[in-house]
Amino acid sequence: MAKPRAPRRTLDSYTIKSINKTIKPGDCVLMRPSEPSKPPYVARVEKIEADARGGHARVHVRWYYRPEESIGGRRQFHGSKEVFLSDHFDVQSADTIEGKCTVHSFKSYTKLDAVGDNDFFCRFEYNSATGAFTPDRVAVYCKCEMPYNPDDLMVQCEGCSDWFHPACIDMTAEEAKRLDHFFCHNCSPDEQKQLQNSHVSPRHSDTKVDTKRRRRG
Repeated sequence: MAKPRAPRRTLDSYTIKSINKTIKPGDCVLMRPSEPSKPPYVARVEKIEADARGGHARVHVRWYYRPEESIGGRRQFHGSKEVFLSDHFDVQSADTIEGKCTVHSFKSYTKLDAVGDNDFFCRFEYNSATGAFTPDRVAVYCKCEMPYNPDDLMVQCEGCSDWFHPACIDMTAEEAKRLDHFFCHNCSPDEQKQLQNSHVSPRHSDTKVDTKRRRRG
């Protein structure tokens, strides 16, 4: 006769002694990869269970996929810290958790003053069976009509308020950083184009052009 399985109980939190961190449902965690050469897996804790004595803890997780783990692979607009919230649920030993992390909303991530090693962002949900994303469309920018990658430097036109990659407007990143004002081709009269290209501001020389850029901590 088979031995009955010991009852398990749900925990509100659990302390992982090896890293001296307490986790609870809703936390995002870094989990040990299948191969040492790979980066840690990113997951969200949905539920924590343990045996009657509080040992042998297991975590129910919902996996975040990195772009390179998706069916379509990494694309140009994917940020280096971007992950997708998948429909892939799993149960893992709590001992495989290597640390805690934060998965920000896209808007919150772009407002960070500095990005740490354990900061990630998510703007898509991902269907692991079909490779479909939700939402299936996002805003695009620049002449190249690509979604925004927060790792890339961009400059904003003072006329139409659109954002542009320096390379797409025949400008180096260093030149873009020195701009006081910027008008795109459609918004800029000839005299402003000349001033823009010579990096001399026609007015308000103390106002720098805004740039989209993330700093790493």
